[in-house]
Formats: sequence, structure tokens, C-alpha cells
Amino acid sequence: MDRKEHWETIYRTKAETEVSWYEIDPKISFDLIKLASPTCGRVIDVGGGQSLLVEKLLDAGFEKVAVLDISSVALERTKSRLRERANQVEWIIADVAAVKNIGTFDVWHDRAVFHFLTEPQHRKNYVELAASTVPVGGHVIIGTFALDGPLTCSGLEVCRYDASLLSHELGSAFKLVHEVAHIHTTPTGTPQKFIFGLFERI
Repeated sequence: MDRKEHWETIYRTKAETEVSWYEIDPKISFDLIKLASPTCGRVIDVGGGQSLLVEKLLDAGFEKVAVLDISSVALERTKSRLRERANQVEWIIADVAAVKNIGTFDVWHDRAVFHFLTEPQHRKNYVELAASTVPVGGHVIIGTFALDGPLTCSGLEVCRYDASLLSHELGSAFKLVHEVAHIHTTPTGTPQKFIFGLFERI
């Protein structure tokens, strides 16, 4: 099963509140985005799926909001949830490790996509896309499993990080400006340790 079909199957077979990454309030993500863009500029949620973050971004009045996900099922469900507000969002069905151009955004936010990229070439493609998407002075926010976080998720192996390792992966085009350790509790009550890095595009 390829990566896209894996995630389409996950979203077809599980309810929004059954997936391990479900958050009733994506507060850390939103707070980091506001820190990166206090004037509420252009933001893309990479791997946004069925996250409730998009509502918070619309409520805050961001200039442009986009959600990218490999799963068309996830995005269609989120559109249905938003109803008429879905027209205020740019929806991008794409594999972030393969697509070449998604436009320009002041803030790139990714909670729990990067750690699934276990192939070096896929991580290289991701970083190149982020660098071409975010202009100098913009920001990239990446949340991944921490070094003592889970080894697998949704039946897939993951790579685990701290802020230093994330900085190394992103390379010289990005500078770490803030980091946050976080324990996410899954809907079944399992704690998962995360690290969030906020990087400036330089």
C-alpha cells in the first residue's frame, strides 16, 4: 500500500475523534502560529487533515488560510464540517514530500507529518518545498514525536527528534527561534511526547 492509500484508508475507517492525533483544542499550534505571525498573515497547515486548527485560524482573521493533506477523504470531511466557511480556505490535496509548488505563505505549520518521513530523499524534498514556500523572514513550525516519544504511529515507523535534530534536518535556510515540549494525550488516554520547533526562514 502506498503512502496516499494508507492515509485514505485511515480516514475512511476511523472517525475524527478516534485517530490518535485528535485534539479538541490545538492550542499549542495556534499559539505558535500567532507568535510567528502576530499580524495574522498567510498560513498553511501541512497535513491538516481533520484538525480543528482551521476554525481557530479563520476565527482569528488570518489573511489567507490553506490546508494541505495527502488524503482527499480527510479534506472533504473537513470541508463538510466547515460548511459555507470552507470557501474561505484553500484546499490542497498533495504529498508534501513530492509536490513541487504550493504557493507562498508566511507561516508553514506541520503537526506530526515530518516524523513520518523516514526516507532521506523525502525529507530533502520536504525541506526544499518549505524553503521555496516561506519567504525570508517567514516561519516554519514543526511538531514531531520527541526522542522519547512513540516509535510507530498508525502502523508506520517514525523518526523522533529534538530541536537540535530538527535544526540539522532543516539546514542553513532556517534558524531555530523557539521550542516547546508537549505531552499529547490520545483519545484512548495514552501520553505521547512531542517537540515543537519554531524556525525563522533566513
